[in-house]
Amino acid sequence: MAIGNRSVMQDDRRIAALARYRVMDTPREGGFNDLAALAAEICGTPIAAVNLIAGDRQWFKAEIGLGVDTSPLETSFCGTAILEEEFLLVPDATQDHRFACNPLVNAEKGLRFYAGALLKSSDDFAIGTLCVLDYEPRSLTEQQQNALRRLARQVTAQLELRLAMLEREEANAELGLSEERFRAAVGAVEGVLWTNSADGRMIGEQPAWAALTGQSYAEYQGFGWSKAVHPDDAQPTIHAWKRAVEEKRTFVFEHRVCRHDGAWRRFSIRAVPTFNAIGQISEWVGVHTDVTDKSAAEEQLRELNETLETRIALALSERAAALSRAQIERDRAWSQTQDLLVIAERDGRLAAVNAAWTRLLGWEEQELVGRPFADLTHPDDLAGTLVAFAGIFEAPLVVPYEYRLRHKEGHYCWFAWMGSFRDERVYASGRDTTAEHEKAEALATAENALRQSQKLEAIGQLTGGVAHDFNNLLTVIRGSVDLLRRNNLTEQKRIRYIDAIGDTADRAAKLTGQLLSFARRQALSAVLFDVAASLNEVATMLQTMTGSRIILDLQTPDDPYFIVADRSQFDTAIVNMGINARDAMHGEGRLTITTEPVSSIPPIRGHAAVAGDFVAVTIGDTGSGISPDKLDKIFEPFFTTKSVGEGTGLGLSQVIGFAKQSGGDICVDSTLGEGTRFTLYLPRANSDEAAETSEFEPTALVDGNGACVLVVEDNQDVGNFATAALRELGYDSILATDANAALAALAATPDRFHIMFSDVVMPGMNGVELAQEVRRQFPNVPVILTSGYSHVLAQDGGHGFDLLHKPYSIEQLSRVLQRAVAWQQVQRGNGREQV
Repeated sequence: MAIGNRSVMQDDRRIAALARYRVMDTPREGGFNDLAALAAEICGTPIAAVNLIAGDRQWFKAEIGLGVDTSPLETSFCGTAILEEEFLLVPDATQDHRFACNPLVNAEKGLRFYAGALLKSSDDFAIGTLCVLDYEPRSLTEQQQNALRRLARQVTAQLELRLAMLEREEANAELGLSEERFRAAVGAVEGVLWTNSADGRMIGEQPAWAALTGQSYAEYQGFGWSKAVHPDDAQPTIHAWKRAVEEKRTFVFEHRVCRHDGAWRRFSIRAVPTFNAIGQISEWVGVHTDVTDKSAAEEQLRELNETLETRIALALSERAAALSRAQIERDRAWSQTQDLLVIAERDGRLAAVNAAWTRLLGWEEQELVGRPFADLTHPDDLAGTLVAFAGIFEAPLVVPYEYRLRHKEGHYCWFAWMGSFRDERVYASGRDTTAEHEKAEALATAENALRQSQKLEAIGQLTGGVAHDFNNLLTVIRGSVDLLRRNNLTEQKRIRYIDAIGDTADRAAKLTGQLLSFARRQALSAVLFDVAASLNEVATMLQTMTGSRIILDLQTPDDPYFIVADRSQFDTAIVNMGINARDAMHGEGRLTITTEPVSSIPPIRGHAAVAGDFVAVTIGDTGSGISPDKLDKIFEPFFTTKSVGEGTGLGLSQVIGFAKQSGGDICVDSTLGEGTRFTLYLPRANSDEAAETSEFEPTALVDGNGACVLVVEDNQDVGNFATAALRELGYDSILATDANAALAALAATPDRFHIMFSDVVMPGMNGVELAQEVRRQFPNVPVILTSGYSHVLAQDGGHGFDLLHKPYSIEQLSRVLQRAVAWQQVQRGNGREQV
């Protein structure tokens, strides 16, 4: 039979929604088969199918009683079912004009009964049905119909779960590739790579260290590795290592290690800490590099330089006609040494060089003699090298000085120089250190690769969490908007969808606020208030949210403890910690909140103690506690120990962001099976620090009575919305697209405008700078600032101006405008100059 409205069937968006699940033409799976069998059993039919509708066919992910995988769309009952709102019931197909001519119905043993519940994608597109069929006319009870609908939702949930598992496998594959890249980078480093825990202990498998020393797994755990270190070096190494761990700085050291074959070798050690998102050390990554041969060479060089002057002087002494054997040997040493030897004049010109200059740099002796050494020095090293050369005239250069010399082919090589000044000449030797620099550069590259890998992991966690939560919110908004466009919508449903959009927008605003709080970029509205009074007000709401089986023990002091902070953010932080405690206690237990003054913040997360006058608010629960391996992660964004759908993982991120931005901090201690205590520290203030508060606080929407508002907004869409909203509230409004246009309008007609309403983030002069200029030139024009985010506001709030956070409601806009109008009336003479 022909199916009506084929344009709907072939709709690209619906087909794209089905394609997203990547399920078409895949093998049968037990979960879907079980759901189809359960549908047939509940409805008492011989046939059931999980049916997916593509562009020109229907395909069965699971089927009972059909024996085929696919069938033409032209004869499909389900092709008609997906055009329905939710459910299609056909008691007798021969009596239904849509199916009476269908060959599947007219066959000798034709289909007579059909019932199908829609399968809908997460973005509300019909992608198929869960259906049951019979060869006899019949019907379903209301209970059976409801069961079929619920099973259809389980099919959709199974599709979502299957997709999530596919995406997780792909993500794991990508992570594996990233790890392979990192291993390749590490492989480029010459040396023995190892890792230690945050507190400096060697734990877990360390195959490179085991291969070097021959120690077993049990032997090198903790500080057992030190038993492979030379007895004279072991304690100095441990002492220096613990100091580096305590100070969180790069560890550089040298010591002797007993190799697996019993040989003692000298190793250079370099270890760097890696940090998590909240500044705590997660582990140490180190490299042992064998420098035994290098140290021996350096010792030989020191011995060589101790007699450098004598040997060079002897080598360059005038040769007699008949040279003695000793003179021949000295000449051979001058020509065959592997280091650069040179005699230079006081002005830096080269007087004599040995053959090593040709071997290492390609220059012949005749090309160098008489030439200033500065001609071969790397431009970036020249200034420092000239200073070091001048210093030789005052004292011998005994600490090697490194700089780069140009090879004849154009590239540069590193050399470490020592020398002295005698008889108006400089005698010096240079050791080639190019290979050492290349090794150090390779190590730095590996360390950077590790840091980048950690950054990518943190960014992936943050962006994935944000995208997940915002996509959920946008799904509700988008679906509600589409439903509002329907012509036959009842008033009740219209109100419900409008309320859904408003509630979802509020949740989105809360989510962005939590992100800004975690990033410490929110614009705080700091006021002075009593902590105990605020806790008493929050307690009633908190008791309602935690439930009757949780005992709320609020212990507030009799004396007031004042702080200067954003009160709404403080209340939100207390509620977030209270909800976390409720979930940890599974809805039953004791929640204790105490307040006390303290003289310092204790050491937290590796930071030193902070002395000062603080108020400490402690929230303790009798819940299950937090395991030690998760304590360092609980303040990370989107990290949560709750089940899927039970939280965003931003609650504690908001708390630590608010605390840090307010000049305080938060600490946590927990014992498994006993409970958890969060302590919020905030700077204490004196009661006489209270700022002026406005006497004008409107409590309802008030008509603007024609007051003129100068709107300053560079975004045309937002500006048009703001001016339209102001007119709806009874105000006259003029739009200026930047600060210069706003100042020009005020200068032209200063008495016209009663209020300036300006965005903060604008090109050129920003909103805060504009407000300060208006206050200077037009002191009787009150200024209201608005912003969704601005680093200009992150530390100093509104800079003394009223601040309206985006997104704002019409009621909030009306309140702040009425307060500004009332203030202006007082400024103009207690209302004598009426608006």
